Amino acid sequence: QVQLVESGGGSVQAGGSLRLSCAASGRTFSSYVMGWFRQAPGKERQFVAAIRWSGSDIYLPDSVKGRFTISRDNAKNTVYLTMNSLKPDDTAVYYCAAASRANYYSSRASEYDYWGQGTQVTVSS
Repeated sequence: QVQLVESGGGSVQAGGSLRLSCAASGRTFSSYVMGWFRQAPGKERQFVAAIRWSGSDIYLPDSVKGRFTISRDNAKNTVYLTMNSLKPDDTAVYYCAAASRANYYSSRASEYDYWGQGTQVTVSS
């Protein structure tokens, strides 16, 4: 059974940083694409970043490029989202997701097969 468990959320002031972790278990993820999404109250789920589990391909939208990075630790089966220069607009629940048949630039939530429970990030001004 696939499990994705996020951690690292919290409350920070604008300009601060957080690193989210997603611990993956339940199968071999070498062929998967791992993604991060976020959802603010009353808004649709928004793509944040993706990384191919094998290789160096990553993809981030312009809205977070230069502030957020995505990385992985294969030995720990963990994917990270490092967020710098946080803004109040970054406030949301952040979700980790895994896709078995997607490209590293896949940004649609429907392309992802498994989801974590989410972790809250709150950025105050």
